[in-house]
Amino acid sequence: MNNLVFHDSLTMHYIFITGGVVSSLGKGIISGSLGALLEASGFKVTCMKLDPYINVDPGTMSPQEHGEVYVTEDGAETDLDLGHYERFLKNNLRKEHSITSGQVYADVIERERRGDYLGATVQVIPHITDQIQNKIEAVGENTDIVLVEVGGTVGDIESLPFLEAIRQMRMRVGHKNVVYIHLTLLPYIKTAGEMKTKPTQHSVKEMRSIGIQPDILICRAERDLMEQEREKIGLFTNVPTRAVISVADVDSIYKIPLVLAKQNVDKQVRDHFQLPAQDKPVDLTAWEALIAKEREMTPGPRIAIVGKYINSKDAYKSLIEAVKHASITLGKETHIEIIDAEKISDKTVDSIFANFHGIIVAGGFGERGVEGKIQAIRWAREQNRPFFGICLGMQLAVVEYSRNVLKLPDANSTEFDINTQNPVICLIDELQNRSDNEPVHMGGTMRLGTGKDHLSPGSKIHAVYQASCIAERHRHRYEVNPDYIEPLEAKGFMVSGRSDCHGYVDVIELKEHPWFIGCQFHPEFNSKPLVPHPLFIGFLQEAYKTKTSQSMEAT
Repeated sequence: MNNLVFHDSLTMHYIFITGGVVSSLGKGIISGSLGALLEASGFKVTCMKLDPYINVDPGTMSPQEHGEVYVTEDGAETDLDLGHYERFLKNNLRKEHSITSGQVYADVIERERRGDYLGATVQVIPHITDQIQNKIEAVGENTDIVLVEVGGTVGDIESLPFLEAIRQMRMRVGHKNVVYIHLTLLPYIKTAGEMKTKPTQHSVKEMRSIGIQPDILICRAERDLMEQEREKIGLFTNVPTRAVISVADVDSIYKIPLVLAKQNVDKQVRDHFQLPAQDKPVDLTAWEALIAKEREMTPGPRIAIVGKYINSKDAYKSLIEAVKHASITLGKETHIEIIDAEKISDKTVDSIFANFHGIIVAGGFGERGVEGKIQAIRWAREQNRPFFGICLGMQLAVVEYSRNVLKLPDANSTEFDINTQNPVICLIDELQNRSDNEPVHMGGTMRLGTGKDHLSPGSKIHAVYQASCIAERHRHRYEVNPDYIEPLEAKGFMVSGRSDCHGYVDVIELKEHPWFIGCQFHPEFNSKPLVPHPLFIGFLQEAYKTKTSQSMEAT
């Protein structure tokens, strides 16, 4: 693959991706897919997200409402779209790649309080829009192309400052250095037997009314657009027909880079930026091989993800994708089902999990569903089913073992019972030492971002990683109480991973169980379709062994 370097210290190239008609069209997936395509073309690419909500970050927002909170290596709590970007791109992102209205307004107000504006009246234009543009330009260092996704939908009042800022960017950096891409929906009316283009026409009209003429239209639909439909859309939106891109529903999001490449989106971007022609073809062999493997998968294990956010498919997005990445690598199509922890009891646990070959207890906060998760963990331990506990899932594995093996029936986390006589999970960091009158801030007060762990030789986790030191991302407040480690280990529990900084317990496992591993970190954030995470591969391998064993017993 050729390595093109075409920018100088004064020139950067930006692609702004906006959405129209309805929300949840997949701007993040389009942004990441286009980034992957441009990377395959030899460019250095990065992505960022502009979110219009007033929250400083999504850290205190409910996953039920907003989807998962994605954590970057440097500890930023961000929108889930940054997960899409990282899964498609080779390089990982930082906190400056996630910008919210709350951050922008807070920065401007702080500058106003310091007197930086020399007594001027502080306004949305130019002060807010200038700050947005400054943040956009700040992420472009050592990068050829910056893809910027604007959250929300055109017409949303919250998005107007961002849209005005990206409109001004073309004047700020030059016409040829900015590409506007607008993503819309073309609904199919079954009773009329027609694909309707009018919503897209109105969406582009709305964009043009604020001064932005899309250069490329990406049209989501149930089926591929016919040529006459593309011509009609182009005519009424002032977009060349070749720049009306059809993206039909697909069975795998990892096909999208190939869909865009087939319609020469990368060439259209390159032509607009007036970049030199490539001396080598776009290298998409890795993505083509991935899709081929995904297409040829054979039936694999059934996996239960135990959680409490069952009405939002995005609440466990990275976790589900990490399982899929491992499934493709192993060539086994895994059936994933999210189980409501509140439905699990000692009376229902057998019937719920009898047909699953592995159980993942996901991370989370709050007391709701905790007892159900503990029941699921106990069942997996006693039935020798592969178990994988992540973050809270690991903590509850400690609680379950303490209650049922150490015979400490009131063992708990102080998150759920501050008065427990056996706090096997508790606050150990500086939050524990605060004064009673000091308020607890819920945002940005956790162990966040990438930390190093040392793994015990001879442990399962060491065998999985084939390494003695690893780096994974964290997002939690509570830790395993060190006072209970000795009695736990005396009963077969194994602490097999400790943090580099304070020696906190970050990995636990059971010596005599085929696969019972809990980790305090979130390995799903480090899984990519082309580079799946080894923990998920190991877990699914053991789950598939369970399935095979059960099939043999049945015959």
